[in-house]
Amino acid sequence: MGTNTLDVARLAAMDSEAATRLLKSMRAAALEGRRTKVVPRTDIEESWRRMLSSGLDPDGNHHGGLLPLDEVERRRRNSPLTEVLPVLREALVSVADAAQHIMVVSDADGRLLWREGHPSVLKLADTLGFEVGADWSEAVVGTNGVGTPLVTGRPVQVFSAEHFVAAHHTWTCAGAPIVDPRDGRLLGVVDISGPLSTMHPATLSFVTSVTRLAAAELRNRHFAALERLRTVAAPVLCRVGGRALAVDDNGWVAAVTGMPPTERLALPKSPRRGRVWLPSLGMCTIEPLPGGRLVQVAEESGGPGAPTARRVVLDLSRPRRCSVTVTGDAGSWTQELSPRHAELLFVLALNREGRSAAELARDIFEDATRTVTVRAEMSRLRRHLAEVLAHRPYRFSEDVRVEVVEPDRPQDLLPHSAAPAVRLARGRHP
Repeated sequence: MGTNTLDVARLAAMDSEAATRLLKSMRAAALEGRRTKVVPRTDIEESWRRMLSSGLDPDGNHHGGLLPLDEVERRRRNSPLTEVLPVLREALVSVADAAQHIMVVSDADGRLLWREGHPSVLKLADTLGFEVGADWSEAVVGTNGVGTPLVTGRPVQVFSAEHFVAAHHTWTCAGAPIVDPRDGRLLGVVDISGPLSTMHPATLSFVTSVTRLAAAELRNRHFAALERLRTVAAPVLCRVGGRALAVDDNGWVAAVTGMPPTERLALPKSPRRGRVWLPSLGMCTIEPLPGGRLVQVAEESGGPGAPTARRVVLDLSRPRRCSVTVTGDAGSWTQELSPRHAELLFVLALNREGRSAAELARDIFEDATRTVTVRAEMSRLRRHLAEVLAHRPYRFSEDVRVEVVEPDRPQDLLPHSAAPAVRLARGRHP
């Protein structure tokens, strides 16, 4: 039976009752393991598979417990999204109110931290448990515009019975994730939600555009902080000998001396003061600076007898917190990975003999011509992992032992990824 994928524009053009009937028939078929002529969009279908695999009851009443107000306030204070809340409010709240929607902002755990908009819609949201402090992660309440973007890392619009849980079928939502440009960390999701009758195909594009504005505001604040650090570091760098860098806590370089400029230095989480081994530079001394750190490269780094890396652990067990740990003669070093770098290192771990730029482009993008993008990303990776990554072809060094820690469930392996090599790896397990 030939199939075609239901798209947003087609749904929006339909009468809401007809759209709901069609979506409910597709959902019923999915629950029964049947295939229909019209199939769900990819993000929805993959989410449904995750829910079926997890055993979530599609007809249950899934209300995650509310956080105490003091915990909500603590999370708000600690969230960088507090810095951009004025941008989100200015762009979204008035529009949401006029369109009988509400704006919701969650943290990276799926906990709702802010909620504003049309009063009548806020009351409707209360009946769904869509309130401040609630847990709207996908694992708790199923496919939705907050939890699903947290899993995939992509904007998602969810209409009516595209929600896995039947209690949410009167609802429509569009959510987009916000990533901190300073460290690549997923901060949360901005979501616009409301009754099914208010759905519009342009809502997701609008929300996505606003999240980009918010990320740009965070980036501007980052540049301003680097400029302040540069001013503080200038007299210090003038006095030190040899190679040295002034970096912020995320490794972004404000100034260098005695070495070529670089954009970012990969640092372990909370690097200790004193001597630290960094795979890209060797042994270094780290000292605090106001707004950052002074990193001085030890003179013996890279010389005869310099420390070498022995073991690499690629930890993919936590979908939103992938990391690489390098262990060598001088100790261990751990760095969180961006989704793209996690994909690339996973493919290289599967292919120890190495991959050319064209082969990696095919593995990641299903397009062997995208070698420029691959080379740029591998260049960034090799700046951070100089001692363990080789090139021509790209590969892990022969003398390094590589281990991959995968999640318990195959479908949780890099769930954000649409790379052919990753999809194949998910399917190789029963």
